[in-house]
Amino acid sequence: MPFINSKTEKYLDDHSGEEAAILHKIWRETNLKTFYPNMVSGKVQGKFLQMIVQMLQPAAILEIGTFTGYSAVAMALALPANGQLITIDNNEEIETMAKGFFTEAGLDKKITMLLGDATAIVPSLQQTFDLVFIDADKEQYIDYYNAVFPKVRPGGFILADNVLWGGKVLEPLTKTDKETKGIQDFNKMVNSDSHVEKVMLSVRDGLYLIRKK
Repeated sequence: MPFINSKTEKYLDDHSGEEAAILHKIWRETNLKTFYPNMVSGKVQGKFLQMIVQMLQPAAILEIGTFTGYSAVAMALALPANGQLITIDNNEEIETMAKGFFTEAGLDKKITMLLGDATAIVPSLQQTFDLVFIDADKEQYIDYYNAVFPKVRPGGFILADNVLWGGKVLEPLTKTDKETKGIQDFNKMVNSDSHVEKVMLSVRDGLYLIRKK
């Protein structure tokens, strides 16, 4: 859920260029057919992810948290001809929907979807990644970060979504709010990590842009 108000969000959306037709379809279908449509990246964040990919020209991207495939498609559309993207999710119910969109976008040869616990899958991957996008279970952000960090090349980037968490990171923490605590702990850890350069951005619900030294 965006941290900014709806009027500002619309202004940003209106001034961020057009999204590909397949991305708009994913967004629409996600809103019509899923219980938590606010989890979809959406146009502005999707355009930002595409810009990052166009700037970096990565050979390999890793995504943790596929959902219905919007962010994976957005990034894969901007990949160079030989680029590959691996996306991991633990929800089998969204696999058919996401893979259907990958095929419709003509990206089923560029995107590989893996099902299961990312903290168990990532250590088994043989690739070194130029870019990692983390957008999954907020309680496990530190675990995801620790799992992917050895797989990121020096000079590579990690992007973490929802680091403002609807503004909850600024409020007093309740004992039962494990997701907010997970984000707060992650933000604190990254901020104190001397092995990276970092900047927190107010795109949508907050993006942490992290560069491995």
